[in-house]
Amino acid sequence: MAPSKDLVTLTANCLCKANTFTTQVPKSNLPLEGWACHCDSCRHATGAMYTQDSPWPEERANVDVSSLKAYNFSPKYDILFCPTCSTPLFFANTQDLNKKLGVFTGTLKNVSSDLVKTTEHIFVGDTGDGGASMWLRKPNADGTEAKRYKGRAEDENGQLAEAIPYDWPSHDKLTGYEAKTKDPVHIWCRCGGVNLLWEPPSYDGVKDEDLPWFVDPKTHKALAGFCACESCRLFGGVDVWNWAFAELKDIHFPNKVPGFPDSSDALRALVDAKDPSVGSLTYFASSSDAQRYFCSNCSACVFYAWDERNFMVDVALGVLEASDGARAEGTFSWAFGGAIGHLDENAGGWRFDQYQRVMKEGEEWRISRGYPKNWRRLAREKAEGKA
Repeated sequence: MAPSKDLVTLTANCLCKANTFTTQVPKSNLPLEGWACHCDSCRHATGAMYTQDSPWPEERANVDVSSLKAYNFSPKYDILFCPTCSTPLFFANTQDLNKKLGVFTGTLKNVSSDLVKTTEHIFVGDTGDGGASMWLRKPNADGTEAKRYKGRAEDENGQLAEAIPYDWPSHDKLTGYEAKTKDPVHIWCRCGGVNLLWEPPSYDGVKDEDLPWFVDPKTHKALAGFCACESCRLFGGVDVWNWAFAELKDIHFPNKVPGFPDSSDALRALVDAKDPSVGSLTYFASSSDAQRYFCSNCSACVFYAWDERNFMVDVALGVLEASDGARAEGTFSWAFGGAIGHLDENAGGWRFDQYQRVMKEGEEWRISRGYPKNWRRLAREKAEGKA
């Protein structure tokens, strides 16, 4: 056995801390190889814009996952998640029980050692617009690029597929910064237990000062941004989390059936009453005044509600289906290249530098597409004397 000074302790835990897994790995084995998937199923089963897992070093037979709930994600894999707080902890191969578990990298502690190296992005084609791969092309400490593939990286014969170039998709295939789509956005989880419709309003004729704080005064699109806090990371099991913002009055039941709660208080009461209208939606109170809503069947994160913002919710980007792609640029004003929320929580750990690279890539991509700076970023830079 390697001396203790040559070992790094890996810890993966869920948001509510009911489930914690630890093991040790030689420093020489780090960073772990990580694979990012952007397929429709992964996004709608977690609420994240992508999933990423690495092999958990310990033998599967030695890992007690009896307290986790299993969702049969595909014929070959289960997602093992905490039934209390939704955190997806492992992918488990159902056909080969000798295969090691794949740990969701967002659940790993933010230690100082560089833990994960992303080697590839698969099923990027499902996103239609590149999704989160646009700011995760070079996420690694050594500067290496994680190549992107429309489907699997290898075909059934083991032949390497052709990687997607940086400029995919072409500019004319994207909605762009200013253009706004009028199509409703479908909110659904992988198992279908959560099925809602969101109709972003036009805000035509509304004065700038009367717009909700998260609505771009020029494009009238809602804000979409990045969060690096531990709670969001553990909620969905990914390292980079993305939220959009919506007023509850604009969310409906399927087929535009009215009656969905127009306040977070009413939403919480409906879920507490186990009203069948909300399907499999449940929540975990991550603090005394905040609720994190998720699907109790498949673990998909759906909403974040805060009592001080009773009229609105944060919406997990991964559960949205928009006509123009996973980023839904026709609906959202993205803060590309801007500051990531709660970045300082990661100081001293490996993720802090990763987030710096994400911001750099987001800025490079914004400039390459000719997008202006997000209005909130401009306001922040002006307040800081940078503009």
